[in-house]
Amino acid sequence: MDRLALPAVVLGMGIILLALWLEGGHLASLLNGPAVLIVVGGSFMATLVQSPWGRFTRWLALCQWLVTPPRQDIDALLDNFQHWSQQCRNQGILALESASESYPEPFVRKGLQLLVDGATPEQLREMLESDLYLQQDGDYKAADVFQMMGGYAPTMGILGAVLGLIQAMGQLTNPEALGAGIATAFVATIYGVGFANLIFLPLGGRLHALIDGRSRYQEAAIVGLMALGLGEHPAKVAMKLQSYQGG
Repeated sequence: MDRLALPAVVLGMGIILLALWLEGGHLASLLNGPAVLIVVGGSFMATLVQSPWGRFTRWLALCQWLVTPPRQDIDALLDNFQHWSQQCRNQGILALESASESYPEPFVRKGLQLLVDGATPEQLREMLESDLYLQQDGDYKAADVFQMMGGYAPTMGILGAVLGLIQAMGQLTNPEALGAGIATAFVATIYGVGFANLIFLPLGGRLHALIDGRSRYQEAAIVGLMALGLGEHPAKVAMKLQSYQGG
């Protein structure tokens, strides 16, 4: 469970509501279904028009990371590579065959399979780096769906406000209703700015950070796999991977 991203979003919204209450405002004044529909629905549909279907479906998959981010434990990876390095020095590269079939992380498992199949360290690096960069590029573009929604939301908020003002102007003969209508119209602007800066843009940035973390893990795996292919000493393998810890 990601203990920071979603709770931070909730707390950010809570701070805004608390400030409204401290200034004497009423929380009920912010409840406006049509405004939410215009801002969220409009932003979503505009982004859907801009995004290819494959990117959109990948974005849906990445959204799961906000609740259950991928586990990329570089410390455990370092321990595994030290163990595998010792195995290779004692029994040869085919000692990795069991790990190449059962290791749970697909990227590392593919690298182990390549080594067992006789790929040279340079061939392994080329193939895995290609996979890494293509996957990274696709995931960055998918994460940018949140950035696009964050760009559209304020404009949709203004659109909602204008629509509300049009309705309010129909109440010119009723000053009391006119004032209430104008106040309601500006709620859409609050939603537009609030959704963009408290939800869409921060969550998009969070996905970028998670993608960066996975890429760092995979880069460490490539370094370790090449070291296995070169038959390097376990202590040297550990020294190479230690620079990836704590990132």
